[in-house]
Amino acid sequence: MARSYRYLHYDVFTDHLFGGNQLAVFLDGRGLSTETMQAIAKEMNFSETTFVLPPESKETDVRMRIFTPGEELPMAGHPTIGSTFALARTGVIEPKRERFVFGLGIGPVPVTLTWNGDELSFAWMTQKDPTFSEPIPDKAAAAAALSLSPAAVAGTGHPVQEVSCGVPFLFVPLTTRSAVDNASVNAGVLDAFMRSSKAAAHGVFLFSAQPGSDHATVYSRMFAPDLGISEDPATGSASGPLGCYLVKHRIVPPENAGAMLSLQGVKMGRPSHVHISIGMQNGDINNVRVGGEAVLAGEGTLYV
Repeated sequence: MARSYRYLHYDVFTDHLFGGNQLAVFLDGRGLSTETMQAIAKEMNFSETTFVLPPESKETDVRMRIFTPGEELPMAGHPTIGSTFALARTGVIEPKRERFVFGLGIGPVPVTLTWNGDELSFAWMTQKDPTFSEPIPDKAAAAAALSLSPAAVAGTGHPVQEVSCGVPFLFVPLTTRSAVDNASVNAGVLDAFMRSSKAAAHGVFLFSAQPGSDHATVYSRMFAPDLGISEDPATGSASGPLGCYLVKHRIVPPENAGAMLSLQGVKMGRPSHVHISIGMQNGDINNVRVGGEAVLAGEGTLYV
Protein backbone atom coordinates (compact mmCIF):
# COMPACT_ATOMS: atom_id res chain seq x y z
CA MET A 1 0.00 0.00 0.00
CA ALA A 2 1.33 3.44 -0.94
CA ARG A 3 2.46 5.81 1.81
CA SER A 4 1.61 9.49 1.67
CA TYR A 5 4.21 12.24 1.89
CA ARG A 6 3.18 15.85 2.39
CA TYR A 7 5.13 18.64 0.73
CA LEU A 8 5.00 22.44 0.61
CA HIS A 9 5.72 24.37 -2.57
CA TYR A 10 7.60 27.64 -2.08
CA ASP A 11 8.78 30.41 -4.37
CA VAL A 12 12.16 31.42 -2.92
CA PHE A 13 14.17 34.66 -3.11
CA THR A 14 11.02 36.64 -3.84
CA ASP A 15 8.29 38.45 -1.92
CA HIS A 16 5.48 37.51 -4.33
CA LEU A 17 4.00 34.49 -6.06
CA PHE A 18 5.35 33.31 -9.41
CA GLY A 19 8.75 34.93 -8.92
CA GLY A 20 11.95 33.49 -7.52
CA ASN A 21 12.94 29.83 -7.62
CA GLN A 22 10.46 27.02 -7.05
CA LEU A 23 11.08 24.47 -4.31
CA ALA A 24 9.29 21.38 -3.01
CA VAL A 25 9.89 20.65 0.69
CA PHE A 26 8.98 17.16 1.89
CA LEU A 27 8.45 17.68 5.59
CA ASP A 28 9.17 14.09 6.66
CA GLY A 29 11.37 12.03 4.37
CA ARG A 30 11.66 9.01 6.65
CA GLY A 31 11.15 5.72 4.83
CA LEU A 32 12.29 7.03 1.46
CA SER A 33 15.36 5.52 -0.16
CA THR A 34 17.93 7.64 -1.95
CA GLU A 35 16.68 6.27 -5.28
CA THR A 36 13.09 7.21 -4.44
CA MET A 37 14.11 10.71 -3.33
CA GLN A 38 15.88 11.15 -6.65
CA ALA A 39 12.82 9.88 -8.54
CA ILE A 40 10.58 12.30 -6.62
CA ALA A 41 12.88 15.23 -7.45
CA LYS A 42 12.68 14.28 -11.12
CA GLU A 43 8.89 14.02 -10.83
CA MET A 44 8.59 17.45 -9.18
CA ASN A 45 10.92 18.89 -11.86
CA PHE A 46 11.89 21.96 -9.85
CA SER A 47 15.53 23.05 -9.65
CA GLU A 48 15.65 21.35 -6.25
CA THR A 49 13.52 19.27 -3.89
CA THR A 50 14.35 18.81 -0.20
CA PHE A 51 13.65 16.02 2.27
CA VAL A 52 13.66 16.76 6.00
CA LEU A 53 14.91 13.98 8.28
CA PRO A 54 15.76 13.58 11.98
CA PRO A 55 19.10 15.11 13.03
CA GLU A 56 22.19 12.93 12.76
CA SER A 57 24.39 14.96 15.12
CA LYS A 58 23.76 16.91 18.31
CA GLU A 59 24.90 20.22 16.82
CA THR A 60 22.15 20.16 14.17
CA ASP A 61 18.37 20.50 14.42
CA VAL A 62 17.45 18.42 11.35
CA ARG A 63 19.16 16.48 8.59
CA MET A 64 18.17 17.66 5.12
CA ARG A 65 18.90 16.12 1.75
CA ILE A 66 18.73 18.16 -1.45
CA PHE A 67 18.13 16.79 -4.95
CA THR A 68 18.05 18.35 -8.39
CA PRO A 69 16.21 16.38 -11.11
CA GLY A 70 19.59 14.87 -11.95
CA GLU A 71 21.53 14.30 -8.72
CA GLU A 72 21.89 14.95 -4.99
CA LEU A 73 23.70 18.13 -3.87
CA PRO A 74 25.83 18.48 -0.72
CA MET A 75 24.56 22.04 -0.17
CA ALA A 76 22.31 24.55 -1.88
CA GLY A 77 21.02 28.02 -1.08
CA HIS A 78 17.41 28.40 -2.17
CA PRO A 79 16.51 24.96 -0.74
CA THR A 80 17.96 25.98 2.62
CA ILE A 81 16.17 29.34 2.69
CA GLY A 82 12.88 27.88 1.41
CA SER A 83 12.98 24.92 3.80
CA THR A 84 13.55 27.33 6.69
CA PHE A 85 10.30 29.08 5.78
CA ALA A 86 8.50 25.73 5.45
CA LEU A 87 9.69 24.54 8.88
CA ALA A 88 8.74 27.87 10.43
CA ARG A 89 5.25 27.65 8.93
CA THR A 90 4.71 24.13 10.25
CA GLY A 91 6.02 24.94 13.75
CA VAL A 92 9.21 22.87 13.61
CA ILE A 93 11.01 26.20 14.02
CA GLU A 94 9.15 27.97 16.79
CA PRO A 95 8.25 31.67 16.42
CA LYS A 96 10.96 34.21 17.25
CA ARG A 97 13.72 31.63 17.29
CA GLU A 98 16.87 33.34 16.04
CA ARG A 99 19.04 30.42 14.91
CA PHE A 100 18.47 26.98 13.37
CA VAL A 101 21.07 24.49 12.11
CA PHE A 102 20.61 22.21 9.11
CA GLY A 103 22.73 19.09 8.74
CA LEU A 104 23.63 19.07 5.03
CA GLY A 105 26.03 16.99 2.97
CA ILE A 106 28.86 19.41 3.79
CA GLY A 107 28.07 19.38 7.53
CA PRO A 108 26.23 21.82 9.82
CA VAL A 109 24.84 24.93 8.09
CA PRO A 110 23.40 27.59 10.43
CA VAL A 111 20.54 29.88 9.48
CA THR A 112 19.60 33.09 11.28
CA LEU A 113 16.00 34.27 11.24
CA THR A 114 14.14 37.59 11.29
CA TRP A 115 10.48 37.62 12.37
CA ASN A 116 7.49 39.89 11.87
CA GLY A 117 5.44 38.87 14.87
CA ASP A 118 5.01 35.10 14.57
CA GLU A 119 5.68 35.12 10.81
CA LEU A 120 9.17 34.49 9.47
CA SER A 121 10.10 37.42 7.24
CA PHE A 122 13.75 36.82 6.26
CA ALA A 123 16.42 34.13 6.60
CA TRP A 124 20.21 34.23 6.24
CA MET A 125 22.27 31.10 5.69
CA THR A 126 25.97 31.03 6.53
CA GLN A 127 28.26 29.45 3.96
CA LYS A 128 31.84 28.26 4.16
CA ASP A 129 34.73 30.66 3.64
CA PRO A 130 35.69 30.81 -0.04
CA THR A 131 38.28 28.89 -1.97
CA PHE A 132 39.49 30.41 -5.26
CA SER A 133 40.95 28.34 -8.08
CA GLU A 134 43.50 29.78 -10.48
CA PRO A 135 41.93 32.05 -13.12
CA ILE A 136 41.25 30.35 -16.45
CA PRO A 137 43.18 32.26 -19.12
CA ASP A 138 41.12 31.30 -22.18
CA LYS A 139 38.37 33.89 -21.98
CA ALA A 140 37.52 33.43 -25.66
CA ALA A 141 36.64 29.79 -25.04
CA ALA A 142 34.41 30.78 -22.13
CA ALA A 143 32.66 33.28 -24.38
CA ALA A 144 32.21 30.67 -27.12
CA ALA A 145 30.69 28.24 -24.61
CA LEU A 146 28.06 30.91 -23.90
CA SER A 147 27.57 31.83 -27.59
CA LEU A 148 29.02 35.31 -27.00
CA SER A 149 31.74 37.42 -28.60
CA PRO A 150 35.18 37.26 -26.94
CA ALA A 151 34.90 40.98 -26.13
CA ALA A 152 31.83 40.36 -23.93
CA VAL A 153 34.12 38.54 -21.47
CA ALA A 154 37.54 40.04 -22.11
CA GLY A 155 36.18 43.58 -21.93
CA THR A 156 35.48 43.35 -18.20
CA GLY A 157 39.13 43.08 -17.20
CA HIS A 158 38.17 40.46 -14.62
CA PRO A 159 39.03 36.76 -14.63
CA VAL A 160 37.02 33.68 -15.46
CA GLN A 161 37.42 31.77 -12.21
CA GLU A 162 36.04 28.91 -10.17
CA VAL A 163 35.03 29.84 -6.61
CA SER A 164 33.47 27.65 -3.92
CA CYS A 165 31.83 28.23 -0.55
CA GLY A 166 30.93 24.55 -0.28
CA VAL A 167 29.93 23.94 -3.91
CA PRO A 168 32.15 25.17 -6.79
CA PHE A 169 30.82 27.38 -9.59
CA LEU A 170 32.55 28.88 -12.59
CA PHE A 171 32.14 32.66 -12.68
CA VAL A 172 32.15 34.46 -16.02
CA PRO A 173 31.95 38.28 -15.80
CA LEU A 174 30.28 40.02 -18.75
CA THR A 175 30.45 43.63 -19.88
CA THR A 176 26.72 44.39 -20.10
CA ARG A 177 23.33 43.20 -18.94
CA SER A 178 22.34 42.63 -22.55
CA ALA A 179 25.27 40.21 -22.91
CA VAL A 180 23.94 38.32 -19.89
CA ASP A 181 20.50 38.14 -21.52
CA ASN A 182 21.93 37.10 -24.89
CA ALA A 183 23.99 34.20 -23.54
CA SER A 184 23.00 30.64 -24.37
CA VAL A 185 24.85 27.42 -23.65
CA ASN A 186 26.68 25.76 -26.52
CA ALA A 187 26.72 22.34 -24.90
CA GLY A 188 29.56 20.75 -26.84
CA VAL A 189 31.83 23.79 -26.52
CA LEU A 190 31.00 24.14 -22.83
CA ASP A 191 31.84 20.47 -22.14
CA ALA A 192 35.16 20.81 -23.95
CA PHE A 193 35.94 24.06 -22.13
CA MET A 194 35.20 22.53 -18.71
CA ARG A 195 37.36 19.50 -19.47
CA SER A 196 40.29 21.53 -20.80
CA SER A 197 40.20 23.90 -17.84
CA LYS A 198 39.82 20.99 -15.39
CA ALA A 199 36.91 22.83 -13.75
CA ALA A 200 34.89 20.90 -11.17
CA ALA A 201 32.10 23.46 -11.19
CA HIS A 202 28.47 22.49 -10.64
CA GLY A 203 27.36 25.27 -12.97
CA VAL A 204 28.37 28.34 -14.95
CA PHE A 205 27.41 31.64 -13.34
CA LEU A 206 27.50 34.74 -15.54
CA PHE A 207 26.91 38.27 -14.39
CA SER A 208 27.33 41.94 -15.20
CA ALA A 209 27.96 44.78 -12.77
CA GLN A 210 26.45 47.27 -15.23
CA PRO A 211 24.14 49.52 -13.16
CA GLY A 212 20.38 49.39 -13.66
CA SER A 213 17.31 51.15 -12.34
CA ASP A 214 16.68 48.21 -9.97
CA HIS A 215 19.80 49.10 -7.92
CA ALA A 216 21.06 45.49 -8.02
CA THR A 217 24.79 45.04 -7.49
CA VAL A 218 24.92 42.51 -10.32
CA TYR A 219 22.55 41.14 -12.93
CA SER A 220 23.02 37.39 -13.29
CA ARG A 221 22.11 33.99 -14.74
CA MET A 222 23.21 30.42 -13.97
CA PHE A 223 23.33 27.34 -16.22
CA ALA A 224 23.84 23.80 -14.88
CA PRO A 225 22.95 21.36 -17.67
CA ASP A 226 24.89 18.49 -16.06
CA LEU A 227 22.58 18.68 -13.03
CA GLY A 228 19.45 18.58 -15.16
CA ILE A 229 19.00 22.36 -14.75
CA SER A 230 19.07 24.18 -18.08
CA GLU A 231 18.81 27.49 -16.19
CA ASP A 232 18.27 28.32 -12.53
CA PRO A 233 16.14 31.34 -11.49
CA ALA A 234 18.07 31.78 -8.22
CA THR A 235 21.22 30.05 -7.02
CA GLY A 236 21.99 30.66 -3.36
CA SER A 237 24.96 28.29 -3.24
CA ALA A 238 26.58 30.31 -6.06
CA SER A 239 25.69 33.66 -4.52
CA GLY A 240 28.09 33.37 -1.58
CA PRO A 241 31.01 32.67 -3.92
CA LEU A 242 29.72 35.45 -6.20
CA GLY A 243 29.94 37.94 -3.35
CA CYS A 244 33.45 36.75 -2.53
CA TYR A 245 34.47 37.15 -6.19
CA LEU A 246 33.05 40.68 -6.31
CA VAL A 247 34.97 41.69 -3.19
CA LYS A 248 38.23 39.94 -4.09
CA HIS A 249 38.37 41.59 -7.51
CA ARG A 250 37.23 44.97 -6.13
CA ILE A 251 34.13 45.13 -8.27
CA VAL A 252 32.46 45.95 -4.94
CA PRO A 253 34.50 48.00 -2.43
CA PRO A 254 34.98 46.53 1.06
CA GLU A 255 32.69 49.13 2.65
CA ASN A 256 29.78 47.80 0.55
CA ALA A 257 30.54 44.11 1.00
CA GLY A 258 27.94 43.66 3.74
CA ALA A 259 24.97 44.59 1.55
CA MET A 260 24.96 43.28 -2.01
CA LEU A 261 22.06 42.19 -4.21
CA SER A 262 22.14 39.74 -7.11
CA LEU A 263 19.19 40.04 -9.48
CA GLN A 264 18.83 36.65 -11.15
CA GLY A 265 16.14 34.92 -13.23
CA VAL A 266 14.83 38.00 -15.05
CA LYS A 267 15.40 36.43 -18.47
CA MET A 268 13.30 33.43 -17.34
CA GLY A 269 10.44 35.64 -16.18
CA ARG A 270 11.12 34.70 -12.55
CA PRO A 271 13.07 37.62 -11.05
CA SER A 272 14.90 36.64 -7.88
CA HIS A 273 16.45 38.92 -5.28
CA VAL A 274 19.38 37.20 -3.60
CA HIS A 275 20.96 39.18 -0.76
CA ILE A 276 24.67 38.68 -0.08
CA SER A 277 26.69 39.80 2.94
CA ILE A 278 30.46 39.32 3.06
CA GLY A 279 32.30 39.97 6.32
CA MET A 280 35.87 41.22 6.23
CA GLN A 281 38.68 41.31 8.78
CA ASN A 282 42.12 42.72 8.02
CA GLY A 283 41.35 42.53 4.32
CA ASP A 284 40.38 38.85 4.43
CA ILE A 285 36.91 37.33 4.02
CA ASN A 286 35.80 35.75 7.29
CA ASN A 287 32.02 35.50 6.95
CA VAL A 288 29.78 34.60 4.01
CA ARG A 289 26.00 34.88 4.21
CA VAL A 290 23.22 34.59 1.65
CA GLY A 291 19.65 35.57 2.48
CA GLY A 292 16.19 36.20 1.21
CA GLU A 293 12.47 35.79 1.49
CA ALA A 294 10.11 33.02 0.42
CA VAL A 295 6.40 32.76 -0.37
CA LEU A 296 4.17 29.72 0.06
CA ALA A 297 2.69 28.84 -3.33
CA GLY A 298 0.86 25.61 -2.48
CA GLU A 299 1.00 22.20 -0.87
CA GLY A 300 0.25 18.64 -1.78
CA THR A 301 0.56 14.95 -1.02
CA LEU A 302 2.60 12.46 -3.01
CA TYR A 303 1.80 8.75 -2.80
CA VAL A 304 4.81 6.44 -2.92
